[in-house]
Amino acid sequence: MKSDRVLCKQDETRQTLLYVANGLGDNPADYEPCLALNISLNGKTIAGVLLNDLRPGRDVWMTIYSSDKRWATKSVIKYVFGIVFYLMKCKRASVFVTVDNFQSLKMCERLGFKKEGCLRQFRDDGKDCYVMGMLKQECKYL
Repeated sequence: MKSDRVLCKQDETRQTLLYVANGLGDNPADYEPCLALNISLNGKTIAGVLLNDLRPGRDVWMTIYSSDKRWATKSVIKYVFGIVFYLMKCKRASVFVTVDNFQSLKMCERLGFKKEGCLRQFRDDGKDCYVMGMLKQECKYL
């Protein structure tokens, strides 16, 4: 029986950047420069994590897009937050979540992000957006 194998690796090409930006309907240039992490299942990309606006030793903004819930294994999440908090030595990680994107909001809350504020009419379509953050000491995956 073939077992499903979820792998996370740094992507030095633009493949993951394009996967995430296209999946979110955004312009890839909005995320550059970034560190792109490709998450694949049996060789097929199922998620991407972009780490952009990095200020090493301080903070980073994360953008996550997935087409399959199975991307979020404990080992993948530990790997991602290990890069953020150990390798990059960030004190915090931040994400934007559109207020009516309930699946993303629930996922970010499960990961440990906390709502910190709301940016009114922030998105190009005029929708409001939550700013969510996680401090290193709040991360349950380290």
